[in-house]
Amino acid sequence: MSDVVITDETVPSFPMPRAAGCPFAPPPMLMRLHAENPVSRVRLWDGSTHWLVTRYEDQRALYGDQRLSVDTTRTGFPYLNAAFRDTASKTPPSFLNMDDPDHARIRRMVTAPFMVKRIEALRPAIQRMTDELIDTMLAGPNPVDLVEALALPLPSLVICEMLGVPYEDHDFFQSNSKVALRRDVTAEEARAASGALFGYLGDQLDKKLADPADDLLSEFAARMRGGELTRLEATMLGQLLLGAGHETSANMIALGVLAFLEHPDQLAVVRDTDDPKVLASAAEEMLRYLTVVHNGQRRLALEDLEVGGQLVRAGEGVIIPGATGNWQDDVFPAPERLDVRRDARHHMAFGFGIHQCLGQQLARLELQVVYGTLFRRIPDVRLATDIDKVPFKDDGIVYGVYELPVTW
Repeated sequence: MSDVVITDETVPSFPMPRAAGCPFAPPPMLMRLHAENPVSRVRLWDGSTHWLVTRYEDQRALYGDQRLSVDTTRTGFPYLNAAFRDTASKTPPSFLNMDDPDHARIRRMVTAPFMVKRIEALRPAIQRMTDELIDTMLAGPNPVDLVEALALPLPSLVICEMLGVPYEDHDFFQSNSKVALRRDVTAEEARAASGALFGYLGDQLDKKLADPADDLLSEFAARMRGGELTRLEATMLGQLLLGAGHETSANMIALGVLAFLEHPDQLAVVRDTDDPKVLASAAEEMLRYLTVVHNGQRRLALEDLEVGGQLVRAGEGVIIPGATGNWQDDVFPAPERLDVRRDARHHMAFGFGIHQCLGQQLARLELQVVYGTLFRRIPDVRLATDIDKVPFKDDGIVYGVYELPVTW
């Protein structure tokens, strides 16, 4: 979170500094606040005051409470920065920022392709893509940047294939998605990037209307033709899936590999197993341990409600930093310890409730395949620089690394 000032603290703003030598842990100041005052009044960049809720049980309750709105066009919403505020007022609402019934109507149309059985059917294709990317790594220069060689292209290839978007356009949509996810951009830059992606997806939908195929954009086009989706809704939905489908997974892959390299005992468990249950458990634990969405889930109270003994009034915002709940020691004992055999399935890295991440099963599968393949095929892979020289993403809403030099 980049924009929050604790009203009763002397800390100037987020991002709060992370503990020395531990880039995976939540900021110590945030964890101290979690221990001492888990429902806190905070002041944002624009001077407005809202609530920061850090406790797991309170977060879980809030995720399922429909007295809270995700609609960023409502007055008083706790915006990340001025660019997000201005973009919300001048662009159509994303599926992510819709309340029911509109949210439920659209979500029903895209749930089936992301159900467990449909996603599991993609495993052979994702395994093939992963092996081909690792083949290219092994045949190329050493050291190599794992972000460019594997972490970014794999989820991009997967979401392009699902949507029916040409992978040769990946540089275009990746560069614009990165702008849209940065928290230090101007409103003009954010609108330009979003507009470019919107126009691109509109053109792709036109092509699918004329020449449909077996992909998600063709399905959206058919629903447009049938009157179930407007052109605006179909384009926004395609834009959301294209951006979210590669950015978060790419960061989880690279940052997770780094975490394993820093925990060789846990890496060995993953490298030496052929048990899919162990790999699934490892992916869940890494999702808990890293919790890469950095801006906190944001809501606006539509009615007065009580949270952790505090009264949140209608019109006040609520910010939910998932990392604190996922590092709460009475929910996940010794949370600072990466333990791939831990049962971490009840983490909230994907949120909870009706707005829980649509693509969570796809993300899980990609992590299982990558973690289970990379260390088996390159058992001596290691960091090619000092960890304090790795460039971490402290300027975006999704945490990760810009580069990850590895060698073997």
